[in-house]
Amino acid sequence: MLHLNFEKSFWVSAITATLLTGCGSSNAPFVSTDPAKIDKTVLKTTPIKEADLQRWSHLDLIKDTVPGMSVDRAYAELLKKRKGTKIIVGVIDSGLDIDHPDLQGHIWTNTKEIPGNNIDDDKNGFVDDVHGWNFLGDATDMTLELTRIVQKGDDGSEAYKKAKAELDQKIQEMKQQKPQVDMIAKADKDIREFLKKETYTKADLKAISTTDAGINRSKMIMMSIAAQAGDGFQEEIKSYIDYISDQLNYNLNVNFDGRKAVGDNPEDLNDRNYGNGNVKGPDVEDALHGTHVAGIIAQLRGNGIGGDGVVAKNVEIMAVRAVPNGDEFDKDIALAIRYAVDNGAKVINGSFGKDYSPHKEWVWDAIKYAESKDVLIVHAAGNDSKDVDVEPNFPTDEVNGKEIADNLITIGALNTATGSKMVADFSNYGQKNVDVFAPGVKIYATIPNNKYKYEQGTSMASPNAAGVAALIRSYYPSLTASQVKHILMDSGVAIPGNVAVGEEKVQIPFSNTCVSGKIVNAYNAILMADQMARATKK
Repeated sequence: MLHLNFEKSFWVSAITATLLTGCGSSNAPFVSTDPAKIDKTVLKTTPIKEADLQRWSHLDLIKDTVPGMSVDRAYAELLKKRKGTKIIVGVIDSGLDIDHPDLQGHIWTNTKEIPGNNIDDDKNGFVDDVHGWNFLGDATDMTLELTRIVQKGDDGSEAYKKAKAELDQKIQEMKQQKPQVDMIAKADKDIREFLKKETYTKADLKAISTTDAGINRSKMIMMSIAAQAGDGFQEEIKSYIDYISDQLNYNLNVNFDGRKAVGDNPEDLNDRNYGNGNVKGPDVEDALHGTHVAGIIAQLRGNGIGGDGVVAKNVEIMAVRAVPNGDEFDKDIALAIRYAVDNGAKVINGSFGKDYSPHKEWVWDAIKYAESKDVLIVHAAGNDSKDVDVEPNFPTDEVNGKEIADNLITIGALNTATGSKMVADFSNYGQKNVDVFAPGVKIYATIPNNKYKYEQGTSMASPNAAGVAALIRSYYPSLTASQVKHILMDSGVAIPGNVAVGEEKVQIPFSNTCVSGKIVNAYNAILMADQMARATKK
């Protein structure tokens, strides 16, 4: 749910760091923390500059005193004169604006396919899959998985009872918010009409002077929202209105069938003749999420526009559209993973997830298939502020308490702050089922139609980690997917002290939020990869 209150862009750091001698051929020191001083020394008390905020996830804990991944340092000190090899990253998401100028040269092209001839030239089972595949066809909006369970009817199962109770509760919550949404929408419309402009500022609101009681009420409402949301409040208003509308009209609506537009049977994994090669989707604006994710990994570095991708060169993004406005289907995710694997991806990013997974075994089999082909899957932990050891966020790699494969790594989201506020307030966590954390708040990256935007979520943390994984696989191609997974976890920066998690903001040790108790660090990861690759050669 969209909350109309946002953090100020102040970077009050409570970390002080020391250099500990680490491994690697150059004996370069690892980035680390000093447990004795973690909560005692303030390193930065001034607002971070906008230019730095746009790429804070690349900055360094010691040099820049922000909890970034030390990507800049890795390039400057470890990778500057090295070339690397081509790495394909599959992005399973909402679609991708493959024409965004800040992604040019980094879009995967199937050279065996002749565009637009309506022939499966490479005989891989997908016609005209030039830049990837769109498993959703012309569909955009879908129900949630719990809605689908209820749609199938009461079978007397506990799963149905649980889904029905949750669906009823969610519908009631949305209906309670609908009057507020309508009030805000009317106030926004009143102001736009009064000012005779579609976009207005706080200054415009303050300058309104009228005896019209209705306009003054609308002004008061919008002033209150602007004070909470800050700049861009109109965009946040639209997102809020769209969210409530989509929930009631599509996601939670048992009378809605979004799958009809796809034309397949989602209950039959062998019904695979569906979708198309249009990876943008029917409306490129709906590919915002996927375009943002791709940009975090691969937007051009150092060109003076937008943000910077984690991977500077050698990377190609393979677009696989399988995540709608609503819950993804297990069938689409299973086939999307297999598509990316079969077409050369060595890293797959999955910034999606859901509470129910009726055909989880299809996805498990796809994960194991990816493992057999040495492909790493990087997955977002989810944004429900919950302990996923207790309440799973699918897909998982766990069956009956045991991991089925060692090629899936799950990523929690870091805030821009340090100390007790280091974990993003929305991020899921779990000592067994979240592996490591990466930056996921105020991440600046590409969106459709040549634009850029700050977004937040474990959806952003996952591609940050996937970018580091791609770096390792590019410069150390001899390392396996499992080795890269454990490098991301083991080489991270350990965070001592307590952090606030969950909706109740309970304080727990950071070491209990994930398996590793660490945050991703590209500099350390390259050092460890170098050591491991050298040891493997001996």
